[in-house]
Amino acid sequence: MIRRLTLAVSIAAALVACGEQSTETTPSAPAAPASSGPTVITIDGSSTVYPITEAIAEEFQLANQGKVKVTVGVSGTGGGFKKFCRGELDIANASRPIQKLEMDACAASGVKYFELPVAYDALTVVVNPQNTFLSTITVEQLKQIWAPESQGTVTKWNQIDPSWPDAEFKLYGAGSDSGTFDYFTEAVVGKAKASRGDYTASEDDNTLVQGVSQDLNALGYFGYAYFAENQAKLKALAVVPVAGGEGVLPSEETVISGTYTPLARPMFIYVSEKAVARPEIKQFLDFYFQNVSELAREVRYVPLPESAYVLIKQHIDENKLGTVFGGEPATAITIEELLKREASL
Repeated sequence: MIRRLTLAVSIAAALVACGEQSTETTPSAPAAPASSGPTVITIDGSSTVYPITEAIAEEFQLANQGKVKVTVGVSGTGGGFKKFCRGELDIANASRPIQKLEMDACAASGVKYFELPVAYDALTVVVNPQNTFLSTITVEQLKQIWAPESQGTVTKWNQIDPSWPDAEFKLYGAGSDSGTFDYFTEAVVGKAKASRGDYTASEDDNTLVQGVSQDLNALGYFGYAYFAENQAKLKALAVVPVAGGEGVLPSEETVISGTYTPLARPMFIYVSEKAVARPEIKQFLDFYFQNVSELAREVRYVPLPESAYVLIKQHIDENKLGTVFGGEPATAITIEELLKREASL
């Protein structure tokens, strides 16, 4: 059932580049008669989670022979939550936990939800592969580069480290509506959305890949999947979490061990309580968690332990609603810590 990353990511990137707010995966089987058209499941949100959910949606439709139609949008984590909390979606893809204002919006609309972690990502800091002076960077140095007060004042490498070149760097990163932007700025700068604005921002990670790969003095960040697919064009930096520590490269092993901090992050789907009451949604969720482990690894994300997916399905059966984060960020949380938390609305 696995779809290759290159296909899944290129679809997501094309949608974002064209300004699409949603797309529909098309069932291969003939559509049901017009008099009894297919039941529709609506999903929107994170472009990072999109490759997993889109591929599962496509296979689910094939398995159901056109009886269920699944639409998967890519309006970003924030855009997805806006629709979800207005009651316009069954499921929201999210590359960060739901925030307090979004929780309030859902509560005001009477939307209760299940928060279901699906995999982990390792946000990756990259430079041009011809960059010979930089292989490791500290979180503090990243903060110096990306902090809002650095705009217009910190523009050269040697301002960060005197041993680095007297050359201007060029920055590439996620757009301000992205969950990746929220997470990176929280983890590195210390406050979500706190960032300098003089950088190339895009919701299309392939645009960021291209920019870094063509500029010797570039530095950027995006999800590990996009680095893994473009390793010949990029160099990942080892990240030093605390002063005096060792640099750690992103990988499945370092995410699982909890050493790739603070840039390892959980990814989620949020499902409304109302939606779960529908049999086709319950069937879709069963299908999702039966297949997500294999698919997550295929697209270079880190799957949760199998026991976690069993627990997630039990939470649905036991109607355990809400978020384990209380509207707070999820920076530097390990897989083990995530699974120990209790949910609340």
